[in-house]
Amino acid sequence: MSEHTATIKWARGEGEIFTDNRYNRSHQWDFDGGVTVPASSSPQAVRVPLSNPAAVDPEEAFVASLSSCHMLWFLSLAARKGLVVESYEDRAVGRLERNDRGKMAMSRVVLRPAVRYAGTTQPTPEDVRALHEAAHHECFIANSVTTVVTVEE
Repeated sequence: MSEHTATIKWARGEGEIFTDNRYNRSHQWDFDGGVTVPASSSPQAVRVPLSNPAAVDPEEAFVASLSSCHMLWFLSLAARKGLVVESYEDRAVGRLERNDRGKMAMSRVVLRPAVRYAGTTQPTPEDVRALHEAAHHECFIANSVTTVVTVEE
């Protein structure tokens, strides 16, 4: 077992009334390794200037954590197979919509990894599909959510 921590910090801005629901949603995420990430609600959920479109929002972070976890497992599994991965880029997309209970939920995340390999050993399309399937089944984040996660090559 392991624990992973993040400290989320927000403070009411000077002059903000708060009870009128017109407060700024900008905040920060501090991680145990020393990284601080500017965060905010999504401008799709709360209009600018009450949200900060330049900051990471929870929905983007959710999609990024699924993609990152999948990638890390894929790289590990590819290395075990003797494949040399030159680069990996994923333009992942999450869909936020109403679920069966009428609540907004991240219903689907589509991963679209583009992987380049170096060396003489090149995987077949079947090898790549098997690696993605194995990475999906090993990913801690994917194993923790009910969102449908698919990989499109």
